Parts: sequence; structure tokens; C-alpha cells
Amino acid sequence: MSTRIVAALAAICALLTVPAPAGAEPYRHVPQATEAGKGGAAATADGVATDAAIRALRRGGNAVDAAIAAAAVLGVTEPFSCGIGGGGFMVIRLPNGRVTTIDSREKAPAAMRADSFFENGVALSFDDARYSGLSGGAPGTVAGWEKALRRYGTLRMRRLLKPAIKVARKGFVIDKTFHDQAQANAAYFDDITSSEALYLDPDGTAHDIGTVQRNPDLARTYRRIGRRGSDGFYSGRVARALVEAVQRPPLTADADHTWRPGLLTLQDLEDYTAPRRDPTRVSYRGLDVYGMAPPSSGGSTVGEALNILEGVPNWRELSRTQKYHWFLEASRFAFADRGRWLADPAFFDVPLGGLLSQSFADERRALIDPDRAQPGAVPPGDPTDNSGPSNTLRSTTHLTVADKRGMVVSYTFTIESTGGNGIVVPGHGFLVNNELTDFDYTMPTHPNAPAGGKRPRSSIAPTIVQRDGKVLFATGSPGGSTIITTVLQILMERLDLGSTLPQAIAAPRAAQRNGATTQAEPAFIASPDGQALDTQYEHNFVTPPLTPPSNGEIGAATGIEFGRFGQFLAAAEPTRRGGGNAQVVKPK
Repeated sequence: MSTRIVAALAAICALLTVPAPAGAEPYRHVPQATEAGKGGAAATADGVATDAAIRALRRGGNAVDAAIAAAAVLGVTEPFSCGIGGGGFMVIRLPNGRVTTIDSREKAPAAMRADSFFENGVALSFDDARYSGLSGGAPGTVAGWEKALRRYGTLRMRRLLKPAIKVARKGFVIDKTFHDQAQANAAYFDDITSSEALYLDPDGTAHDIGTVQRNPDLARTYRRIGRRGSDGFYSGRVARALVEAVQRPPLTADADHTWRPGLLTLQDLEDYTAPRRDPTRVSYRGLDVYGMAPPSSGGSTVGEALNILEGVPNWRELSRTQKYHWFLEASRFAFADRGRWLADPAFFDVPLGGLLSQSFADERRALIDPDRAQPGAVPPGDPTDNSGPSNTLRSTTHLTVADKRGMVVSYTFTIESTGGNGIVVPGHGFLVNNELTDFDYTMPTHPNAPAGGKRPRSSIAPTIVQRDGKVLFATGSPGGSTIITTVLQILMERLDLGSTLPQAIAAPRAAQRNGATTQAEPAFIASPDGQALDTQYEHNFVTPPLTPPSNGEIGAATGIEFGRFGQFLAAAEPTRRGGGNAQVVKPK
């Protein structure tokens, strides 16, 4: 890198990052795994975001208002996991007991084809597809926020974005998680002028732990959205800059990777909508479990696995290890069906009724050996004969909010991989998603193959559990396809194994996704259950990569449980990703 470029970058970095001076009080994440009390509750991955949600509730806002305030802050403090350059899914329980959802999943540009990720007849490698304009879909986050506010919120967008604007302008202290996630992308960030300037030091490494990260460009973008709503994002200067960055990635003079141009246009942004959808619903142990319908596979896959577990003979008499064996095998079979049948319902006739029917679950359960793990992947079943009436009504972040009126929001949003496609939109401070790599882009005839205007299949699984029309708890997690197994494991721990919600969120995790191996955290493998599952049931465990962004971990969940007499128990991840933060409006 030339001396002139280094000097320019040093000047920019001096504005964006500074050491945290003694006596100063920059925004700082403070982990807090649980809190109990009244008046409402919130749990997120970041203490500053949870603070914003609690302040919104204390000032008279409802759960939707508080969720958006928190999400906007997370777009500043957790930019490698989420933000306005991505999308997500929100499950909302209204005070009258009705459950609905908002789909703000990204959409492929109109020009995208089934073979858009192919060159010379060969599919691109994942990194070549990801770190490019080609992987960036039309973002849905801002449209989703606006839809939720207009239909169910009480406060104005401008007011809800103020905490995030303050954090972006004043800055926050960089912790180990933020540093490690930036460093994991450094080899690609240093190819992009805007990404390099915002997130790297002049020597090409991530900003040091303990320095203060600022993002004045994102603050200005939030102010514009606050004034103009979604029009401030999907049209005008922000939209033009986003399209320009995707179509012509802003490369540094010494970029050492090939960055392919994307297909996103201004018309694609103008055409974006965030539809409401009916939730999935299954009955489990007498409870109603609500989740997200396609194009997310979260609700259907969690629901199918629960239906399989529902009919296991003599469930109450089984040991903890036996129940975990059934959990892993139910996950295996449900993932096989997910891979075959889940896609954007606007492009493929997803047999959702069949997938969530008890009769189909009974067929799949009959194939499970109660004493031994399957040696590898199993073929999908055929739910199309069961699709009549039924009881259905990569890096990411999840937040859960509840208010005193009984409204609950379980919201997961993302930019896909940690760091998205690596491109910060110049002048506007947000990373672009790489959601289009969530298509089965190497298989042009697959139901989840790319197509113009199509939403890629997701694994996001925000979940709300009710008993007799009253909320019991809500939960969700980040983690790519392990979101599904994490949520399913939390449900089993809380409902079947006697764990409290905080214990279920903290428990060591395992994730079987229809493969020859089962991914599991080291603590799970070393546990008595893990050892017995290995030696007696022949489960073949492997650990997640011990390097960023996974660091050997699976998920980082949050949740809220409703108690008697208006009590709430807010729970966040205690250790993964540096620990989350859970608060209530009126602590005990």
C-alpha cells in the first residue's frame, strides 16, 4: 500500500476510532444473562441495544417500538451480524392473542437467473460467490421496520432511531467479539475502500480491543430514514449508493481478490415489499408453538421435529440421554425434508401442511432406530400425500421483547455471513448482505435455486410458545442452519428436561443436520450425555471451528418467559459471543 494511501487511512481512522480515554464514558456492552421483574422485558446480544429497548418501553412504547429501537442499535454495535443492509423475520404476538409475522427477507434482483453464480459452466466457490456484488440481494430490514411500526407500533421511526444515532456518533468500545469478527474479514475488507476505512487500521488489521468505534455515515443514514421512512432508504442517494456499490464494488488500488459485479438495480429496491404471513403452528405437549413460515425453513423444520418427538413411545420414562438421541435423529430427518421441500412459496408449491402434519411425522419417526444413530444422511420423505388440512396456521442476531400489555416480538435479522458480502456502502456506513448465497446456487433445478425476485430459503426460527392462549415464553437464536437445532434444543430442555429458560439457553449444544457427523460444542461432547451418545448410540461428534466467527460455539440465544402476576424473566446468552444482555422495566 502506498505511503499516501496509508496516511489518508490513518487520518480517517483517527476520526472513526480512538483510544477510550480514562474518565470518559463511551457506550459499552455490559453482559447480563438474566433479570426478573415487571413492566416488560428485553433480551439482545448487546447491553446498549437492550437499554434502548427498555427505554422505549419505559416511555410508553410497546414491544414493536422497543424491538425496532434495539435492532437499530444492533446495526451499529453488531454490524457484522445484522443491519439495514440485510433482512430478517419477525414473529409478533398481539395483545389480543393473535400471532402474525413480517417477512423482510432479501430478494434476488430481477435479472438473476438459476445459473448466475456459474462461470464457464462451473459454480463459483462459496467465497468467490460471497465476496462480490453478486451475492447482495435487495435488503428488507428497513421495509420490515416500517411495516411493523405502521401496523402495530405506537412511536415514530425518528424517535426510535435516536439511540442508535447517538451510539453511531459517540462511538462504542470495541470488545473481543467485534475485533475478532472484523479480523476474520480483514483479508477482504482491505480490498474495499469503504470497508477498509471504517473497520481496519492502516496496517490492514482490525481496530484494537478497547478503542472506540464510530460510524458517522450510518448516523446520517439513520437520520435520513427517520425523516423520510423507507423512502429514505429505497430511493434517493442511499439507494443510488447501494446499487453503485453492488454493481461496481469500490476496490482499493491493491485489491488482491476478484470482486464480481452484482445485478441489483434501483427498480429492484423500489419493488421491494415486506409481506405479512401467517405463522406456522404445531401443538406440542398441549402447547401451541408458533414460528416462521416459508421462505424461512425455521418454523416448519422445528415443527416437524417436535411432531416427531411428540409421538415417541414412553417419552416420560426415557432417560435424558435417550431423549437427546431422539432429538438428534428427529433433527436429522426434519433437515432431510427441509433440504428437499423448502423454498420461496411464490416460486415453489411448498407442501407446508404435509410437512407439519402429524401423520407425516409418524411416518418419519417410524424410520428412526431408538438405539442407534443413522450412519449418514437420510433421504427426504414425501409430505405431498399429507398436505391437506393440518394444524398449521450464517451470522445473525436475535432479540426478544415483551411489554406489559402482552405484546411479544421475537425477531431475528441478519446480513448472512459474518461481515455480509464485505462491502460497506460508501458514505452510508452499512454492510451489504450476501443472502443470495443462501440459494442452492450450485443446483439450477433445485426448488431453492436462484431466480429473479425470489427470496432465498432461510433457517431463521423466531418462536413463541403459548399455553391456553397465554404466552409461556419466546425465544430465538442466530447461527445459520444451527438456528433450527438451537431453538429445538431450547424447547426440549425447557419443556421436557426440567431446565429453566436461562439454563436451556446456556446448555451445551449439539446440531445434527442430516449428515454423517453431528456438530457439538466441546462441553456437550465431554458431558455424560455426549459420551453416552458417542459410545452407546454411535453418534459421530465433531466440534465447530475453534476460530472466528464460530469460536467453537453454536448459537447465542435470547428469550423471555412470562410468570404469574405480571412477572417477566428475561434471559440472554451468558457466555457465547461475549455474552448477551437481558433486562426488565421494573427489576425486583
